[in-house]
Amino acid sequence: MAIAADTRATSGPIVADKNCEKLHYISPQIWCAGAGTAADTEFTTALISSQLELHSLSTGRKPRVVTCMTLLKQHLFRYQGHIGAYLVVAGVDPTGTHLFTVHAHGSTDKLPYVTMGSGSLAAMSVFESQWKPNCTKEDAMNLCSLAIQAGIFNDLGSGSNVDMAVITADKTTLHRGFVKPNERSQKLKNYKFKRGTTAVLNEKIITKDDIGKYVSVHELEATGEERMDIDP
Repeated sequence: MAIAADTRATSGPIVADKNCEKLHYISPQIWCAGAGTAADTEFTTALISSQLELHSLSTGRKPRVVTCMTLLKQHLFRYQGHIGAYLVVAGVDPTGTHLFTVHAHGSTDKLPYVTMGSGSLAAMSVFESQWKPNCTKEDAMNLCSLAIQAGIFNDLGSGSNVDMAVITADKTTLHRGFVKPNERSQKLKNYKFKRGTTAVLNEKIITKDDIGKYVSVHELEATGEERMDIDP
């Protein structure tokens, strides 16, 4: 099971963070990729991670991916979409591999491949054209990387690097900066110009005595009610 995300966080038209983490830990074999409001995805996944750990300790068995999905949808439905968390839930448990999407209003989908967020249309075009069942781990990682890069290059809300988590029955491997397609290149020239490079066409020096010709000062008398505490 492979799950991936970009690393751009935006505030309106502004890039607020170039290398944020959108892959959130739920349990050792369950991870979430978050889209929407960054604070909501962060705190929602942390809350469900805590609840799932308590549930696991109570039942005495490894947490199920469907349990994580159910806790998420029940929590988000309660707030009717006002918590802006759009999540992709991926994981491996004793029942097999599972992949879900959870929308902010609480609706969910279970599909072989899913996308969420502003770059989801570009990413889905890659999945629909190149996805094959029973692919190898390397093929899955490469396909997820291409899907995220499609979002990075075709959507202004996505950008920077590709993060990826590979989940197996034994462990989860987090690849931070799996692909860095937007590394800053070295400047070709030095743009620090020497003093005197720009020609001075005209120069005029104003002395202290001549300031009165350009700046006028007007004093206004204040009445008793308008006086400030510092006035005599």
